[in-house]
Parts: sequence; C-alpha cells; structure tokens
Amino acid sequence: MNTAASDVSSNAINLRRLIVLRCIALAGQILAVWIAVTSLHMALPLRPLIGIIAAMALFNFLTWLRMQRPWPVAETELFAHLALDVAALTGLLYFSGGSTNPFVILYLLPLALTAAALPAGYAWAMVAVSIACYSLLMFYYIPLPHAHGDHDDFGLHVLGMWLGFLLSAALIAWFAVRMSETRRSRDRLLAQMREDELRNERIVALGTLAAGAAHELGTPLSTMAVLAKDMEQDVTAPPPMRANLRVLREQVDRCKSILSSLSASAGASRAEGGRRVPLENYLADVVNHWQTMRPGVSVRHHFEGPRPSPEIIAEQTLSQAIVNILNNAADSSPDNVEIKAHWDERELVLEISDRGGGMTPDVARVAGQPFFTTKAPGQGLGVGLFLAHATLRRFGGTVRMYNREGGGLCTQLALPLSSLRVDGVP
Repeated sequence: MNTAASDVSSNAINLRRLIVLRCIALAGQILAVWIAVTSLHMALPLRPLIGIIAAMALFNFLTWLRMQRPWPVAETELFAHLALDVAALTGLLYFSGGSTNPFVILYLLPLALTAAALPAGYAWAMVAVSIACYSLLMFYYIPLPHAHGDHDDFGLHVLGMWLGFLLSAALIAWFAVRMSETRRSRDRLLAQMREDELRNERIVALGTLAAGAAHELGTPLSTMAVLAKDMEQDVTAPPPMRANLRVLREQVDRCKSILSSLSASAGASRAEGGRRVPLENYLADVVNHWQTMRPGVSVRHHFEGPRPSPEIIAEQTLSQAIVNILNNAADSSPDNVEIKAHWDERELVLEISDRGGGMTPDVARVAGQPFFTTKAPGQGLGVGLFLAHATLRRFGGTVRMYNREGGGLCTQLALPLSSLRVDGVP
C-alpha cells in the first residue's frame, strides 16, 4: 500500500466519523428546537427547520449506505460533505436569528474538521465558505423571537453561547484525538511496510547468491562423491576409515540433494510443493530428518496438543527455518538440545532450547539481522536466523529469543496454523 492508498483509506475513516458527528449534531438540533418551542415558548418557523433537519438525516442515512460499498472516498467528496454541513447550519441559523443565534459558534466545527483531515487548500476554501455564510447571516435572517414568560433573553443568549462552545469543543476534541490515532496507526503501518520491503530486498539478494552458489557447487560435490565412493571401495582401507568415508559420501549426497531441491522447488506454488500431513507427524519428520544430518547431537523432544493433530501443508521453507534454528542450538551445546511443541486448533508454539552460553544484550539487539553471527570465522554465514525470522514472519508468526535459567538460550516460534492450511496461503 502506497501513501495515496493510505490517504484514501483515511478519508473513508474520517467520513465514517463524520456520519457519527452528524448524528450527534442532528440530535442536538432536534433537542434545541424542542426546548425552544416547549420550554421557552418561542414561535420558531418549525416547517423549514424540521425540513432541513429531516433532509440532513436522510442524507446521513444515504451516506451510511454509500459507505457499505467498496468505493474509495476522495478528498473532494469529504470536503463536499463538510461544505453541505455548513450549508445546512446556515439554513438553520437563517430561520433562528442568524448571527444573533448563540449556536453560530458551530461554524468552527466543520472548519476544524477540514483543517485536520484535508490538505491546506481545502481548509482555506472552508474558511472562505464559513466567513461568507457568517457574513450573510449578519444582514439576512429571520430574527429570533423573544421567549415568553419570565425568562431573561440575555441570560438565555449567554447560556446558548456556553452550550454551543461546549458542544463544539467536545466534538472537535473527539475528532482530533481519533484523527491523531489514525495518523499514528498509518505511520506505524508505513514504517512496517518499509521494513518489510528492506527485508524482502535482502532475501532476494540472498536468493540470487544462493542460486549462484548452487550452480558453482554442483561440480566439486560430484567430484567429491566419486572420490569418496572409490576410496570406500578400496579393500586395502581399514574398516574405521571406510565407515568414515561412507558417512562422508552420504553427507555429500545429501548436499547434492539439497542443491537439486533448490531448482526443483523454485517457483513451485505452496500447494504443489507441499503435502497434507498431521502437524505432529510433520514435526517428527523435521526432527528425524535433522537428526540424520546431525547424528552426534543429543536431543530430547516432547510434543503435546489435542489429538488427532490439525492437518497442515508441509512447507519446505518452514522446515528449513526450523532446521536452521536447530543447527544453531546444536552448535551451542551438542550434548543438550531440547525441543518442545504444543498446539491447539489455532496456533503452534515451538521451543528449541540449548545449554550454551546464552545471549548478551548487545547480541539480542542485532540477532536475526543478515550476515550477523557469533560463530568463529568460516563456521557460519549469519543468514540462518535471518531466514528463519523472515520465513516465520511471512506466515504471520513470530520469533522470540531469551536466556534460560541455569544457562543456555531458548528460541520460541509462534505460528498461526491458519497460514499453513490449504485455505490459508500466505
């Protein structure tokens, strides 16, 4: 969403608020006319006053119906609504004393709303419209009839001015506060979008590098696989060496398989690239697959949640994100890695813990940034945790890292299951 689209959305929000304000104003106008006629016994021209109020009520209802349609609200439309409110207020004041009516201060309300919600050009146009209407009411109006009985006309005038100021101040403050909240919300959204765009650019750059690396690594891996197989078949080699060569060849084959899957899965849709599987089975498959790559790591896992577990799409990118975090935990403490998962119908929470050195506050501030790593030079590229963060965020999840009591680090992944179901493609 760009800035123009955001402005259109803000106009729609402000028009909805204007509908609410108009309802309050209409209720106040009806109440004022009723009090003037029944309590103060003023001989007001009821037919035109009630006609204007009824027309604005009908227009407000039609505006509410219009807001049910997915049509964008332009700045000109919002200004036209505010100008119509000024015209209606002018008509009501014309039949009830003109500029001598204490509620003439209500001209400030649409003026303040225009200045808060629309560009400066519209605000100055509203200033001109309001001044013109006010000026005309100084010369052309039906005088406000005197109240009958023992009422003090001047005291009533002062009371009306106070009520008009009170109403204007309350409505302007309410609209200004809500307008400020809308702007802050929009600023937060734009900041988040800029951050997401920067992250996506980094992911695209990493994808380009990964494609080039996959192309370059194919040939040396094939050579290593052939040499390892020849050495393994050497009958003169001692059995322990042959066992090590077998493991080496299996790991090389695994690397070749990973590189092949990059090309096979690139561009594949989520529904085509994955398969439906119960969540518990999916987690078990990921852990078992990871253990074949890290056979020397001591790991304990515990899964809990309602059975049968919800069915999801087995996402390769999500599996890789989990494996990246598992590798970080195994690198920190290969003798003690714990995996806990609990889920319900809506969310999966996965905790991967180790008993390593934990995380300092300085590291916590930059953890998850691309190319940042605490490993020794040559032992890590600093992209695993970054890709895990990006993948979880793409599925609407979050990553939280905190130090454990007694030492070590816990990485908590929270993921809404709706994003992993067939009808929840992110």
